[in-house]
Amino acid sequence: MRTRPLKVALLGCGVVGSEVARIMTTHADDLAARIGAPVELAGVAVRRPDKVREGIAPELITTDATALVKRGDIDVVVEVIGGVEPARTLITTAFEHGASVVSANKALLAQDGATLYEAAARHGQDLYYEAAVAGAIPLIRPLRESLAGDKINRVMGIVNGTTNFILDKMDTSGAGYSEALDEATALGYAEADPTADVEGFDAAAKAAILAGIAFHTRVRLDDVYREGMTEVTAADFASAKEMGCTIKLLAICERAADGGSVTARVHPAMIPLSHPLASVREAYNAVFVEAEAAGRLMFYGPGAGGSPTASAVLGDLVAVCRNKLNEANGPGESAYTQLPVSSMGEVVTRYHISLDVADKPGVLAQVATVFAEHGVSIDTVRQHGRPDGGGEASLVVVTHRAPDAALSGTVEALRKLDTVRGVASIMRVEGE
Repeated sequence: MRTRPLKVALLGCGVVGSEVARIMTTHADDLAARIGAPVELAGVAVRRPDKVREGIAPELITTDATALVKRGDIDVVVEVIGGVEPARTLITTAFEHGASVVSANKALLAQDGATLYEAAARHGQDLYYEAAVAGAIPLIRPLRESLAGDKINRVMGIVNGTTNFILDKMDTSGAGYSEALDEATALGYAEADPTADVEGFDAAAKAAILAGIAFHTRVRLDDVYREGMTEVTAADFASAKEMGCTIKLLAICERAADGGSVTARVHPAMIPLSHPLASVREAYNAVFVEAEAAGRLMFYGPGAGGSPTASAVLGDLVAVCRNKLNEANGPGESAYTQLPVSSMGEVVTRYHISLDVADKPGVLAQVATVFAEHGVSIDTVRQHGRPDGGGEASLVVVTHRAPDAALSGTVEALRKLDTVRGVASIMRVEGE
């Protein structure tokens, strides 16, 4: 074993960063044995230097992150501060000064991963980011290494624990969205401002990363279609149960049938209870991968939290340190096909549409005509009269697969019918 330690700079010492520092200290001997050399925490960049950080020597604390990554003796920089700037500048500066980088920064990787990859390659350094997508779940490495020789056609998953917890509570307890969100906040699953989670921004960033790796092409955050789940209601869950389904916020990345393009999207969807993702409960994550040779694979586990995320960070740290010792590099960017990213309108999917309609003869025929005019085939129709009468009924239509643009056009045309009092709910159906 080499006696000179590999020096590690830690950018950020919050929930994840403090756990990374703790594990590096308490498991130092194990890490050294796995790597082939000891690792040394050489500096920790923070915003609040006066905060007490148990287990970290005060002399390691600094507020000058730039000076830390420029030191020249740092072998690996672990970035867990998040956000786009100053993280991007700090990472590229680290490459320039001879350090490889382990990051958990999904927002930066989704928005500008190409810049980071290019900087890493230019300076002969590694960029690893297992923790950026699904916490402790080993997902990035299997996609970009174990399945690199296969053709992946689809990646579909639950990649945000907060939204899965909320939807699970709505499903199992009958709670409304606000009530379930309050419980998630009280338990620490949801932030004080949950917008990034419940509006799908967090999942969209992860979808961009997954699509880029799975399809060997560059997919940016702006390429990902996004819908949040704040409009999902108890009535939607009741309709889902009638179909033998539940509702999940899904990140879906798929290759077109002709192989000429890819799409990435995030939105609530009904999935059959028989699908493996339907049984993912509480704040857990799971990702379902469909590949030509390997078939169907599912990765499951805790997708967030200090310890699970730190586990993924440390796994990357071990890999990067081994590369440093061997004077080698791990896999770089796999963006070589440069497939175009299609719009959401070109995605072929199914719809579940709930309409409030006038309860009189001929309404169903009018609705069916609108679907036919837009080239959308109807699979099933259910009609229920209102318990209180009032001349209205509820009409639920489930379509066959059709381009999303045709389905959207159908809904807009339905809104214009005099006999349609309102479109109560629109949801895609996936996972069959």
